[in-house]
Amino acid sequence: MSLVELIGRADDRSLAASAVACLDRCLPLLEYVDGADRLGLDTDLALRPLWSAVEGDDAWLGRLRRVAAVVERVAGHAPGELAGFARRMAAAVPAAYTGPELRAWAEESSTAVLEVHLRLDGAAELGDGVRAKAYLSGETDGITPLTAGELRRQTELLEMLADDSGCGLSNALRLSNEGKRVLRAAASRRARSQG
Repeated sequence: MSLVELIGRADDRSLAASAVACLDRCLPLLEYVDGADRLGLDTDLALRPLWSAVEGDDAWLGRLRRVAAVVERVAGHAPGELAGFARRMAAAVPAAYTGPELRAWAEESSTAVLEVHLRLDGAAELGDGVRAKAYLSGETDGITPLTAGELRRQTELLEMLADDSGCGLSNALRLSNEGKRVLRAAASRRARSQG
């Protein structure tokens, strides 16, 4: 099943967890911004409290919006293009915990993270968004290794949450943390090669 089909079938909780995971994986892109620590953004812990209660209510969305506002501020001072993807996901945080809004945010976040991986894989070109959306739909011809790994993680995460036997969220967090380590290492390599 393609990722876009999994997103289409996911319940609200799974959509919220998927989108939070995408944003969380991209936070290491902000580690290269001068003064990020002064703005109170811990890239490892900023979203951790949201994982414990992805059921969603106004209080949960309020906490999410506060973190998203900090991400937007930090990303606004970031050099280069990659932090813009974190800003894009943070700006798309839904106003209400409803299926349509969560689904739109999950799909936007999924696409943005795939675009980040394309760029970190050195495969950036015009139409990255179109390529990323094609990958979401299951068309993977010419997909780069880093991007293929991210697509697999996103798919596994949604499958885990759909088949939740009681530890879906903890498994999803573990998988997301694995993706975060991969992205952090790739971003570090890119920074060294450009530095």
